[in-house]
Amino acid sequence: MPQSNQSATVPADSHSPPRTKARKPTIFSSLGADLPASLVVFLVALPLSLGIAAASGAPIMAGLIAAAVGGIVAGSLGGSPLQVSGPAAGLTVVVAGLVDEFGWQVTCGITAAAGVVQLLMGVSRIGRAALAVSPVVVKAMLAGIGITIILQQLHVLLGGKAAGSAMENLTALPAAITNVELHSALLGLAVVAILLTWKFLPAAVRKIPGPLAAVVAVTALSVAVAPSVERISFSGSIFDAIALPSLPDGNWRAASMAVITVALIASIESLLSAVAVDKMGGTRTNLNRELVGQGSANVVSGMLGGLPVTGVIVRSATNVEAGAATRSSTILHGIWVLVFSALFAGLIQLIPLAVLAGLLLVIGAKLIKVADIRTSLRTGDLLVYSVTLVCVVALNLLEGVIIGLALAALCVLWRVLRAQIHTHAPSAEALPWRVTIAGSCSFFALPRLNRVLHSVPEGQDVVVELNADYLDHAFREALVAWQKQQRNTGASVILEEHGTTAFSDAEDNTPQRQDPREFPLPPRTTWLPSGANPADDDGGRLPLRSILLGIDKYHRRHADKVRPLVQDLTEGQNPDTLFVACVDSRVNPNLITSSGPGDLLTLRNIGNVACKNGSDASIDSALSFAVKGLSVDSIVICGHSNCGAMKAVIADAEGAGPDMGSGFDAWLEHAQPSYSALLAGHPVALAAAAEGYSQLDQLSMVNVALQLRKLEEHPVTGPALASGQVQVTGLFYDICTARVVLVTAEGIEQLDPSMAVRA
Repeated sequence: MPQSNQSATVPADSHSPPRTKARKPTIFSSLGADLPASLVVFLVALPLSLGIAAASGAPIMAGLIAAAVGGIVAGSLGGSPLQVSGPAAGLTVVVAGLVDEFGWQVTCGITAAAGVVQLLMGVSRIGRAALAVSPVVVKAMLAGIGITIILQQLHVLLGGKAAGSAMENLTALPAAITNVELHSALLGLAVVAILLTWKFLPAAVRKIPGPLAAVVAVTALSVAVAPSVERISFSGSIFDAIALPSLPDGNWRAASMAVITVALIASIESLLSAVAVDKMGGTRTNLNRELVGQGSANVVSGMLGGLPVTGVIVRSATNVEAGAATRSSTILHGIWVLVFSALFAGLIQLIPLAVLAGLLLVIGAKLIKVADIRTSLRTGDLLVYSVTLVCVVALNLLEGVIIGLALAALCVLWRVLRAQIHTHAPSAEALPWRVTIAGSCSFFALPRLNRVLHSVPEGQDVVVELNADYLDHAFREALVAWQKQQRNTGASVILEEHGTTAFSDAEDNTPQRQDPREFPLPPRTTWLPSGANPADDDGGRLPLRSILLGIDKYHRRHADKVRPLVQDLTEGQNPDTLFVACVDSRVNPNLITSSGPGDLLTLRNIGNVACKNGSDASIDSALSFAVKGLSVDSIVICGHSNCGAMKAVIADAEGAGPDMGSGFDAWLEHAQPSYSALLAGHPVALAAAAEGYSQLDQLSMVNVALQLRKLEEHPVTGPALASGQVQVTGLFYDICTARVVLVTAEGIEQLDPSMAVRA
């Protein structure tokens, strides 16, 4: 037995350096990358934190406290080294509602309590469980938050005051437009214009964060042209803004729900952001530790009078793109926020509220992604997306998310319980009825199954296409009972299984596969195209009938899936490889090379030979067409184990060749040099023998090596090979192990999965 399933040892490159264990970057070794990255993130976080605080109805300094705490505490303790934490737009609506209902200091207490919940979640190691939320609900939630922020900040941009709810802001919008304060509106629109056009500016200019540039530029403009516009106001520094939390006077139930809401939303947003950062930065987040870090940050932020803290994808992406290597960048960014807030707080009071409103309008718009809507439409989740979004805007964030999650669960349950069962009437009188069954087939689907099956007229031949991912006993029993009833009316019922379940008879547990020979078939004339003239005897027409049944299955099951793959090939082909293989039916070139339609130009003949120039016009024309007409990049010669042609070559040499006619004998002359090379001890034969291959398979491999040499001597392929226009490869397909072996002029090499990566 050949040992072709064993991987050969690949010698190490003598020029490659010895492998050493990779060192983790230390604080000092990565400081050159982390320091500039932290400054970039700080410049992005500063205006965003101010804007989110203003939109939340919280003290302005609360945003900076949360940014500093998020950077230092969450950055030090979190499980995602490159994620940047701070106040996030996703909680703006929630915090604004809490401030209106409970006041600021109670809101701080809710933030600290939410942090405790997050700590318990992290310690309980349920970090990954927090990700078990339908993505469409999260995306709809963010879009609803974006719409709410836009409706709120439009009033601020127009020089007015925002109302408490999105619906109130929407209904009051016409009056706000009528009473617009011109200077305020122009300043806000200027910020929007700068942010929208920033990506079109030269790369050197775009090194400055867009939000920072917009806020600084328009603030400077406002000092010159609109000194009376309403601006940010607060008293004291960041240390004066520190305020201890307090407990609610009553309504503990609402406060408890608020704690759970903040904890869940902050956790989900942080974990989703961490997963996204892992994809960008190649890191791997410890999700449980990340919850501990986020919870600790929220406890500290709430105790100091800051906003709730979450992982923020905008700042995290900026951190990765700026080249951060370790968590030092995140920690340093928090330190810069703290230093700026302590030393330059007076500059913040120059910023007009309309400027922050313009910044928040763009942030809110970015939360609404057309790609998410298209994805939900494609996946059938548009209803969940729409309902969640509307409920978040019209009701509140918590109720909207709960409704969305409940609807998503119901949709999943509906898909699981409702199998797709349909009948298809024949397009011609001679054809059978079709019944298609797909999905999870349980007793819940029995009413629909019986209704659909009994819509098929008695006495009509039927093909049942069963493509189930689950099939329970009750469903199986009902289908078998109907099958027997339909057969009792004189009809035939063919059951074709395409799924992963094994259909069994409910009474005797006998597998009933899709092989048509296991079932009585209708008269042959009902299965042939119109105008066909079948023979009277079964044996003469069975192959044709088998092919037609296969084509029928192809049209029903695969044609729609293949069509998109071949649409680009309608006007012509552009293969990259000429694949010369044996005619043996066990060799499938597209299967063993994982190729699709149009990838291979396949030439098949007995013994996979490449004749010398002029010996065979068919092969010469194929080589010329491939190299000169289609400009293929490579030519492959593929032999295989237990080859009948090589058996005939050996038998002929021993004087016991099969009587296949003079044409067959003349063709085998092309492979006779391979037998002579085998006897002479060709290197490929020696290598194959060392691997345990039989003499027959050794001959097949030697034959491949000699065909490669013929290509080098051929007047068409020889010059192309010499110039590097084309490369040749020899392969041997071992049928018993379904493995492919590389054949060269010097020997053979077992192919392993890592070779393609190394190549």
